[in-house]
Amino acid sequence: MTIKILATGGTFDKIYYDANSDFHIGDPMATAILEEANVTFEYQVESILKKDSLDMTDQDREHIRLKVLEQSCDKIIITHGTDTMIQTAMCLLEITGKTIVITGAMQPARMRFSDAGFNIGVATTAVQILPAGVYVTMNGEIFDPKNTRKNVELGRFEPTS
Repeated sequence: MTIKILATGGTFDKIYYDANSDFHIGDPMATAILEEANVTFEYQVESILKKDSLDMTDQDREHIRLKVLEQSCDKIIITHGTDTMIQTAMCLLEITGKTIVITGAMQPARMRFSDAGFNIGVATTAVQILPAGVYVTMNGEIFDPKNTRKNVELGRFEPTS
């Protein structure tokens, strides 16, 4: 079993340059995190976008959907910016026969205090044990994107019902 990780950018892979929030999206951090964790499962990481999720368009979401469809493996993780990951997840709901887990980070993986490592860890476990479908993993929980929202005030994801 191989897990395919599609990196789209977002805070997960951001590199900040100064106090004015000047940033760019760097190489996918999932590789470094999983290497450091000494995982034993097979995985491949591919950068398919380098965008802040607030800048993602419907065309970008279609690009993500097509990339998911072209994968030969059925276990897929997408690292994504948290502001619009639910919107992207909703665009993937019609894909069948694959387990798709979308995760992100509230703080860049390159920062000392980041949730990125924990979130990719939860995502890699979730993608291995969940049935086919589309899920969001954040804050140690697995969510159904159809009834999930980002609570900006509390800095976490939560069910809407």
